[in-house]
Amino acid sequence: MRIEAYTQVQQVYGAKSRAKTQNTAKNAETDRIHISSIGKDIQTAKNAVAAAEDVRSELVAPIKAGIANGTYQVSSESFAEKLLKQYEEIENL
Repeated sequence: MRIEAYTQVQQVYGAKSRAKTQNTAKNAETDRIHISSIGKDIQTAKNAVAAAEDVRSELVAPIKAGIANGTYQVSSESFAEKLLKQYEEIENL
């Protein structure tokens, strides 16, 4: 078995891999990123939503009080209409 041929082939492949790493080093210097104003606006909106509370306590507090007192009543007609509307939306998907 000739070891010299193996080392010559290894040197050829080694030279190619060194050339690739040098080319990528040059390209890395020219790469840039630019975030548009729309992207910045979207990020601002996402941050505002993340900072907002999940529950609007000014709307939930009277309902909780009505349930606790036993005075909260739900219209069966309104409930049925909303239930059917949700069902129809699911069926249309």
